[in-house]
Amino acid sequence: MTPQYAGLRTLHNDNDDVVVLGFPCNQFGNQEPGTDAEILEFATSQFDVNFPMFSKIEVNGANTAPLYELLKEAQPGDGDSADITWNFEKFLVDKAGNVIKRYAPSTTPEEIATDLDQFR
Repeated sequence: MTPQYAGLRTLHNDNDDVVVLGFPCNQFGNQEPGTDAEILEFATSQFDVNFPMFSKIEVNGANTAPLYELLKEAQPGDGDSADITWNFEKFLVDKAGNVIKRYAPSTTPEEIATDLDQFR
């Protein structure tokens, strides 16, 4: 799913009213083991990421970042738990801060782009 970085960059660049925010997490298969600087270097050198990338966080469990507690409470998903299922699970938040949709990790940024008009 790492190639989604490129699609997220395009979503960020091609829509003036969209800001993509990246929150690396190493809770899924040890896929983001590096430091914040190493993760940023990888994303920028391999996928030309130019959207904001934040420090690595936890999205599930006792140390869940407050942002992800809010996101999961607002959009708990379809499973037995509101937990994030894998890296690249995505949330659409409107300009007022309302969490309006949650996307599975396999949902591509291109698929999200088709939803944007209905939420503008």
